[in-house]
Amino acid sequence: MNFSGLRKKFLIFVGVAGAITLVLIYIDFAAPTLRQHVTTFFGTGEGQIGYTAANLFDNLVSILKIILWMGLVIAVVRFLNSVVFNNFLHSSQYEISNLVRNVFSIIIFIAAFFIILQSQYSSAYEKLTPIFTGSTILAVVIGLALQDTLGNLFSGLAIQADQPFQIGDVITVADKGTGVVENISWRGVKIRTFQNKLLVISNSVLGKESLEIAPRDNLNARLLDFGTLYANSPAHTIKIVREVVRQVENVSHKQRPIVRIKNFGDSGIDWEVKYWLDDYAKYNETDALVRQRIWYAFQREEIDFYFPTRTLYIEDKPHEDIFVETANEIFERLSNNSIFAALSDEETRKLAAESDVRVFAPGEAIVLQGQDGNSMFVIHHGAVRVQIKEDGKTKVLDTLREGGFFGEMGLLTGAPRTATVVAEEETEVLEISHLCLKPILEANPELVSSFSRLVEERRALITQIQAETETKEVIDKTSVFDSIRKFFGLSY
Repeated sequence: MNFSGLRKKFLIFVGVAGAITLVLIYIDFAAPTLRQHVTTFFGTGEGQIGYTAANLFDNLVSILKIILWMGLVIAVVRFLNSVVFNNFLHSSQYEISNLVRNVFSIIIFIAAFFIILQSQYSSAYEKLTPIFTGSTILAVVIGLALQDTLGNLFSGLAIQADQPFQIGDVITVADKGTGVVENISWRGVKIRTFQNKLLVISNSVLGKESLEIAPRDNLNARLLDFGTLYANSPAHTIKIVREVVRQVENVSHKQRPIVRIKNFGDSGIDWEVKYWLDDYAKYNETDALVRQRIWYAFQREEIDFYFPTRTLYIEDKPHEDIFVETANEIFERLSNNSIFAALSDEETRKLAAESDVRVFAPGEAIVLQGQDGNSMFVIHHGAVRVQIKEDGKTKVLDTLREGGFFGEMGLLTGAPRTATVVAEEETEVLEISHLCLKPILEANPELVSSFSRLVEERRALITQIQAETETKEVIDKTSVFDSIRKFFGLSY
C-alpha cells in the first residue's frame, strides 16, 4: 500500500471538502441579508416585483447549495473509491473491475441528488410533483431507446457478480476467438487476441455465449498429438518424450507430464502428451517448442514419425539419419582431439565407426549434473555451455565449441556428471560409449596409463576453472588408473 500517495489524496480531499463546507456555511449566514438587499432594491417586498425577485433569489441560492452539496458528495465518493478500491482491495485475489466502482458511484450520486433536491425544496415539494411525473414518462421513453445499453449494463453486473473470469485470464469465445481478458466495463469485455488484435464483445452477447476459460492462477494443461511407427518401442518412446517435455521452458514442474497411447492408427501408434503450463497465455510458443524438442529427440533416438502409407512390399532397410556424417569426417574430428592422441589410426577408425551422431536443439540439456555417466561427447558442430547449480542459482563455468569435448570421466570411470551441459545452438555431437572403447583397451593395455595422465591434466584444468566454487570431484586423484581398470573390467 502506498501510504505517501494516500496521505496526499487525504490532504487534497480535506482541502476541497473544507472549502465547500465553508462556502455552504457562509451562504446560510449571508443569504438572509442578501435576500433583504435584493427585495429592497426591486421594491418594498410587498409588490409583485419584490416577490418575484425574492423567489428568484431563493431558487438561485437553492441551486447553488445543490451544486455545492453534490460537489461535496463527489469529493467523498472519489476519495472512498481511491482508498477502498485502489489500496485496500488492490492486492486481493481478483482485481476489482471498474464496473463495480462505476456502478457504486452512480448509485450514490443518484440517491444523493434526490435527497439534496428534496431537502432544498421540501416546502414546495408538492409543486415539484408534476416535474417528477414528467420525468418518469421521460425515463420510460429513454429506457426503451437504451434497452441494449441497459442490457449490457445489467449483463455486466451479472458477470461481475458471478465472476466466471478475471482480467488476465485466457478466454475462448465460440466462433469469435481466443485471447487474454484485458478490460471489463459496463458495456462489454475487451479481449487481446494472440494476433495482438482487440476483440470487443458486449456483455449482453457474452452472457449468451459458451466460454472456455483458463484462469491465470490455475495450473492449466495442454494436449499435443503425434504418431510413431509400430516398430518403435512404446516404453522407450514414453521415456524419451516425458524427459524432453519436462525440460521445456514454461512447462510446470508441479505436475509430471503424461505420455499415453491414444489409439492404434492405420499407419502407426497415435500418441497424446499432456503437460501443464506456468503461464497459459504463452501456450502457442510452448506448444511449438515442445514439438521442436520431440523432433530432435526422435532423430537422436532413431524413433520415426508415421505418415499415411499403403505398403505393397515390405523390405527392411537400415535407419538413415538425417544428419549424415562420413566416416572420414568423424575420424578427422577424433584424430584432432587431444584425449585420443594416444590411439593409433586403426584404433581411432574403430572408435569413429562405433560413435553415434547426436543432434540437440538450442537450449536443450545434453547431460545433467548428477546423472550417471558411461560415455563422453565430442562437439562436431555448434557450441555448448557448461554450468552448475550453486545456492539455487545457475553459474556458467565455460563455453565449448567445435572440437571441444566433455564427459570423459563418465566414459573412463563411470563417475556421475559434475555439471550440466546445454546446447547454445543446434549442436551436433559425437557420443562415444564405454562399450566402444572397451575392446580397444583390452587389446592395448598401455592406453590405460595414457588415459590416466590425460584425465589428471584435464581435471587440473577443470579445478582451476572451478576455483571460486565449492564443487568437488567424485573420483580421488590417486585412483584414476584403478578406476578405469575396474570400470572396464580389465584384468591387467
